[in-house]
Amino acid sequence: MVDYLSSPLRLALVGMSGSGKSFWSKRLRLQGYTAVCCDDEIEKRLEPRLRAGGHAGINGVAAWMGWPNNSQYAEREGEYLATEIAVLDAVLTELEKNPSRELILDTTGSVIYTGTNLLRRLRRQMRVVYLAASEKEQALLIERYLTDPKPVLWRGAFLPKKDEPALETVKRCYPTLMASRRQSYEALAHRTIPVAELRDSSLDAEGFLARVRDSADRGA
Repeated sequence: MVDYLSSPLRLALVGMSGSGKSFWSKRLRLQGYTAVCCDDEIEKRLEPRLRAGGHAGINGVAAWMGWPNNSQYAEREGEYLATEIAVLDAVLTELEKNPSRELILDTTGSVIYTGTNLLRRLRRQMRVVYLAASEKEQALLIERYLTDPKPVLWRGAFLPKKDEPALETVKRCYPTLMASRRQSYEALAHRTIPVAELRDSSLDAEGFLARVRDSADRGA
């Protein structure tokens, strides 16, 4: 088996929005590691569409997509996913062409919807680490989504009741979405690390990598 924690270092962080993927990829970048944020790359590719609607930034992508009960949501959800697939394919193609290249990949929460072929390539090229939120932390993720929306692909999980406000539907259906994704993240990942184990304020980038190595050594 390839040791993804030796040189070259290749880690793909997966998990729900707000679980810490961007936080740790940014910390690793500050320590000199090469990191790519899929959200940023998707935003760049969608920039003409965003600009036409007066949107910018990752929150602008969420605003452009709209709430899942909006008439344009299904079409834009599909456009977002197609863009994400193109971004992930480009990243993996580069890794396949350059076996010595190191990379920390900050994936989106919807990476699990990019298709079997891409996900198999992702597992072959990188060590996939799932940052798993507890039930208590999941409540915080829902609150973050409501107050600071990021792009979310609902994939049919948004099921409003008659006359139910959209925000109430989100609160009711988001836990179901997380539960269904959790199984997919676990199946994709080589290693799962509880988010709670990374909350130590003294834990730095190297400490994070040590935690990943420790979980690998223990077969966790």
